[in-house]
Amino acid sequence: MNPNQPNSLPPTYFDDVYRANEDPWGFETSDYEREKYATTLAALPQSQYARAFEIGCSLGVLTEQLAARCEHLLAVDVAEAPLQRARQRCAHLPRVEFQLLRVPEEFPVPAAFNLIVVSEVGYYWSPADLARATDQIVAGLAAGGQLLLVHWTPPVHDYPLTGDEVHTFFLQKTLANGPLRHLHGQRYEQYRLDLLEKI
Repeated sequence: MNPNQPNSLPPTYFDDVYRANEDPWGFETSDYEREKYATTLAALPQSQYARAFEIGCSLGVLTEQLAARCEHLLAVDVAEAPLQRARQRCAHLPRVEFQLLRVPEEFPVPAAFNLIVVSEVGYYWSPADLARATDQIVAGLAAGGQLLLVHWTPPVHDYPLTGDEVHTFFLQKTLANGPLRHLHGQRYEQYRLDLLEKI
């Protein structure tokens, strides 16, 4: 944990970031992101998921690609500006629903998702919020439902956690006594990916 940033990053942080740059992380243009999205989708073992939940959808670039694998996809973000772009991008996809929503303060009810994607968002949470979010996500998975974690691993000075800390926490908390099992894990040069399944 970064001792200088013990709290989760607030929605205003992201409002400011998107005010300064419409695509601050190069989701639409970066070769790194394009390759990571391909790897993310390739890691999903099922061709279709009935109900999926993407936490932190941003501009909806991954959302649009993920939608082809989902009968219904709920995609949420804490900032309205990227959500507007995501809605425009996915306007041709009636199976995608967008909401302004902040996990863990809010979580969709009822849940029973067959897939939950936590990509490039966990390190914005404080350790306490990560613990709360983990409990909500595990509870929100249907039996046999899958959780896909994908995170940048180098430290970022103003993020409360690193990607490795997020994945290590999920794995330690959910695998020791269940209720998840680890299906697949892979480390790449700048990010890691872990796929878990609810027993």
